Amino acid sequence: MYQIEEPTYFIYLAIIPVIFVLFLLVLWWKKRTQKQFADDNLIQKLSPEKSIFKSFLKITMLCLGLAFLIISLTNPKMGTKLETIKRQGVDIVFALDVSKSMLAEDIAPSRLDKAKQIITKIIDNLGSDRVGIIIYAGNSYPLLPITTDHAAAKMFLQNANPDMVSSQGTAINEAIERAITYYDNDEQTNRFLFIVSDGEDHEENTITLAKEAQKEKIKIYTVGVGTNEGGPIPIREIGDGISYKKDNEGEVVITKMNEAILKEIAYEGKGKYINGNKTQETIDIIDDILLKAEKNEFESKQFSDYKDQFQWFIGFGLLFLIIDVLLLEKKTKWIQKLNLFNQSGMPKRK
Repeated sequence: MYQIEEPTYFIYLAIIPVIFVLFLLVLWWKKRTQKQFADDNLIQKLSPEKSIFKSFLKITMLCLGLAFLIISLTNPKMGTKLETIKRQGVDIVFALDVSKSMLAEDIAPSRLDKAKQIITKIIDNLGSDRVGIIIYAGNSYPLLPITTDHAAAKMFLQNANPDMVSSQGTAINEAIERAITYYDNDEQTNRFLFIVSDGEDHEENTITLAKEAQKEKIKIYTVGVGTNEGGPIPIREIGDGISYKKDNEGEVVITKMNEAILKEIAYEGKGKYINGNKTQETIDIIDDILLKAEKNEFESKQFSDYKDQFQWFIGFGLLFLIIDVLLLEKKTKWIQKLNLFNQSGMPKRK
């Protein structure tokens, strides 16, 4: 298990592609300038030992060296001691709707971003409770199994998007069905399932599955994001700006929140429907629900001792930089004899 102490330093990795692009531009400029004075054959005769491969190798060593040194600044740590710890809490699974309709911006900044904000802040307020995340659209996908690692939960959550699910739709039934198998049956903890969705395009057997989940002592709470007036679904493509999803007749599709189905699911799941359009109000309601829940004792394994690993990255970084310094841009003699690039125009060396 690894921890990153200062992840903000990762931003400096952006300098690596910049260096490589500048290298390519300088290489192109040199090539273009040389052509103004002589053709390729004459240039090869004038500088037969010049190696483009060596130039690429040197810049690669430089970039690797810098990358390892930057990573060392983040101070990676590795867990060395695994302990079993007894905790008290509840098991919470978030089923996040990542269908295309969740990209609608009738709730700022978008329905999906609003849902992520709510879940992230709830996780921030959790104590020793365990949390798991399921994402779904046309089918469901286990994003994170139940864990006490809240930092990992937030990291995985931020990456959730519609492209992670192969088919589109709003398969709440699949999310509930997967959630039923998510909890550990050996530990009789209080179980909560929070479905965060706009409720659109649900399937028929959703209510039946909600009843089955309740039989497994899973309380289902639904959090609705979106408005009854609805909004268009934006489609963003690089270089093409923003367009909006259209139906077969060429009309812009307007997606609206379906509160009725979300309320029905919550009712059958012995939980409660919560309007999620007001972030803080929603968080307060859910925090109150979890605070009043009976806490059960369970065991969890976690790393309790972490050791710094930055020295390894410094070592590798310096090694690559030394290789870069020692490498010459001339062709290595034994490689030159092999004539790998079939440079027939080069003069033979005696």
